[in-house]
Formats: sequence, C-alpha cells, structure tokens
Amino acid sequence: MRGSPSGALVSLRSLGSGMTPALRKIAEYVQQDPQKLLYQTVVEVAEASGASEASVIRFCRDLGFSGFQDFKLALASDLAASPVGLSPQDDPHTPEEALEYVTHHARQALEDTRRLLDLKAVAQAVEFFLTARRIDLYGVGASGVTAQDFAYKFLRLGYAVQSYADPHLAAMSAATLDREGLAIAITRSGTTIDTVKALEVARRAGAKTLALTQRLKSPIARVAEVTLVTSVTESPLTGGSVSAKMGQLLVLDLLYTLVALRRKEAQEFISRTAAAVADRNY
Repeated sequence: MRGSPSGALVSLRSLGSGMTPALRKIAEYVQQDPQKLLYQTVVEVAEASGASEASVIRFCRDLGFSGFQDFKLALASDLAASPVGLSPQDDPHTPEEALEYVTHHARQALEDTRRLLDLKAVAQAVEFFLTARRIDLYGVGASGVTAQDFAYKFLRLGYAVQSYADPHLAAMSAATLDREGLAIAITRSGTTIDTVKALEVARRAGAKTLALTQRLKSPIARVAEVTLVTSVTESPLTGGSVSAKMGQLLVLDLLYTLVALRRKEAQEFISRTAAAVADRNY
C-alpha cells in the first residue's frame, strides 16, 4: 500500500497525471487546503470538489488508504503541530494558559450550539419524547458516554430507556421497537457506521428517529426524522474533547428541561428515583 499512517501528503504528491477528471478535482481540492478537509465529511468534500462521494472514496483508496476516514487520520497526523491539534502559536505552555484555552473553547461550543439549534426541530423532538413509551440511545466512543448521560437523565423521568454502545445489541434492540418507540443516535461526525445502521433499523421498525450530530449533511441526518446540530471543530486526532461534550450536553439538558416541564408524571418519578438511592450516601 502506498498510503501510510504518516504519509498522506507524500502519497498525494506522488499521484501521476493519469487521473480521471473527477479524481483530479479532488486532488486539487485537497492540496489547496488540506487543513480544511480534516473537519469535513465525505459528503462535504464531494460537494466542494464537484465530485461524487464514490469518487472521494476511490481517491483515498487509490492513495493506498482503506477509505476516507483512514486518509483523514493520516492527513491529521501529517498536519498536527501538537498532541491536541494546535498550531505552535496557539500552544498553551502553562496551566493558566491551558485553562484559558479549554474554557474559551467550551464557552464557544455552547454559544455556537445555541445559535445553530433549530428550535422547531427541538420542539418536534420534545413531542417525540412525550409520545414515546420506550427509548433507545445509540452511540459509540465518546458519543456513547453522552448516550449514557441521556439514558440516566430520562430514566429519572420514568422512561424505559437504554443506551447501547455495542453495535449488535443496538441493532437487535432497534429491530424490536415499534411506533411508540423513540430511537436517538448520537454521532459527532454523523458518519459512524454502527450508529447509522442502528438508526436505520429502528426507522424500518416504525420508531421515531432523532439524531444529535455536528453535521447536517451526513448519513445520520438522512436517516433521522429530526436532526439537532451541535457545534465544535475537531480533527480525527482531537475527538472527545470537552468542548465537543459541551454542545451535546447543552442539547441534553435543554430536552430534559422541556420534557420534564410537560410530562405529567415527571415530578413523581424524580422524587421516586431520588428516594430509591437516598440511602447510598453516608
């Protein structure tokens, strides 16, 4: 294979002149601003370069990589200036500078998410919760942790809710949902295959489908009936950052608050769940 974990740019420069017009468009687009590609999906690269998604994937494979994500990871390694993906001028050198950096980006993620949220979509999502008798949550990696947070919060409101990080369990559970079920997929990129597949199964089963993602133009948004967008800029090397979590958790708390205010049994269930664990503290 020509591609290597740290040879995306070298492999790109080694391409000959015998490329098809479509692949040449992609090559020119990547070379023009490789840093920008780190924060894009395959759909966005295809649209920006004037090629098809299949051509983008073929381009990556022609370079010797297994696919688009593999190419992005290698490209990120080539371009990274620090372990957290910062350029040298942004690198914090003291605890004070690091605190200021992470606080700034967490605050920015919250503000950007607030601006991006479609409140009509939020209202529709709340209606999904109010009519649901069972809730499935799908997410892997860092998004799986957010899914667990969702499950914990809505369990306290009396819902039959479960989060699934295992793709097989997610798919099997999704297949048993019905019209009174709600399936929620959490994926920052919107391209996590296992999460997309689970939501597809849930939708075919008749469940209502909701996605929480950073990308409106993504495979998960095509499947979900309602998509809520969070905002944070991450490369393949900086996934799972606090700022990424902040946007997701803002949406979680917003949905929880709105549902709690409208669900008749909410206060009773909150009191009962609190009493159930009251003796677990000294």
